[in-house]
Amino acid sequence: MAQAIKPLTALLLLWLGGIALRMTILATPPVIPEIHADLALSKTQIGILTGLPMVLFAGAAIAGSLMIARLGTVTAAIIGLSLCAAGSALRGVGPHVAMLYFGTIVTAFGVAVTQPAMPPLVRAWMPHRIGFATAVYTNGLLIGETLPAALTIPLVLPWLNNSWQWDFAFWGLLVALIALAVFWYAPRTATAATATAATNKRWMPDFRNPLIWRIGFLFGSVNASYFSLNGFLPDYLTHTGRPDLIHAALTALNMGQLPASLLLLISADRMVRTVWSYLICGAICLVAIMAMVFLGGTWIVVAAGIWGCFGAGVFVLALALPPLISPPEDVHRVSAGMFTISYSCAVIVPVIAGVLWDVTGWTRAPFIPITACMIVLLALAPTIVLRDKTTGQDTPHG
Repeated sequence: MAQAIKPLTALLLLWLGGIALRMTILATPPVIPEIHADLALSKTQIGILTGLPMVLFAGAAIAGSLMIARLGTVTAAIIGLSLCAAGSALRGVGPHVAMLYFGTIVTAFGVAVTQPAMPPLVRAWMPHRIGFATAVYTNGLLIGETLPAALTIPLVLPWLNNSWQWDFAFWGLLVALIALAVFWYAPRTATAATATAATNKRWMPDFRNPLIWRIGFLFGSVNASYFSLNGFLPDYLTHTGRPDLIHAALTALNMGQLPASLLLLISADRMVRTVWSYLICGAICLVAIMAMVFLGGTWIVVAAGIWGCFGAGVFVLALALPPLISPPEDVHRVSAGMFTISYSCAVIVPVIAGVLWDVTGWTRAPFIPITACMIVLLALAPTIVLRDKTTGQDTPHG
């Protein structure tokens, strides 16, 4: 007989899984000065270190789909989380650049293969509350991004004698505990969460399906803009004579995401099925970009916070799409395709933004591809098709 999972347990595991998928990745930026000093890394090597995860997120998502098809969703998630933990610990094994890179690759690979497992788990554990469960999972992602940034310098490093190696091990240990919780409490019998392995051996995303490209680019437009803003706002503020606003702007951009994830806990089930949710969020994000470019000064901080809030709204809603647009046995394939396309955008768009700045020498040049991403979001939102829960027929989004 299939083993059921209690809704509260399911939501807690989804939330903890979201936290685990970001903690070890975001543990790196706070300790970059210590790593730079100990290993004498060049700026190029630091750039590679921070850019490797994004490349793996794009390149290894399909491997996650394969693991889900062969082993089942829960087992694939446990393996992925275990790799996250092990990779984070490996990064601190001695002062070796090669081990630092290798551990980062293992950690990022673990995240990349776990991410396609989360939408199928949402569909399997909370089939009637997909939007709500996705909002819970995404809130975990955002908490996981915030914890290392908030706690590493004031608390964790002093507690660990300012050792960046032990810092990586600490965050890896927390992820290992979350993996253990999933192993202990998540059912791995013939439930919908594991039926994939038994009934569907297909794992390669169907890239001939234009819908996968549409949701991939929709999700990618937000991801690419987010990483571009994080990467270029500091230099933009410096070149426009307001370096004093860098900390405030980045804090507003990143902390602004939390209110959106909390508000969507109430309304995500309704909002995910209406095109106006995406259009309103996308339009406000576009206006916020324009405010950063043309108003300047403290308005950049305000606009960054607004973009963070409404950009996170699109992020949460887009993550809920794979369980809604595909049958249960194909959610992992659609998710893997979406992640592959979206994180490829997140790698490529910041590079384009940087090249435009270098070639033109114009400080506003990086905002051109970011603005283009917002226009793509607004253009794609009305084209998404959702699967009707009662009839199983495809219905227009909104």
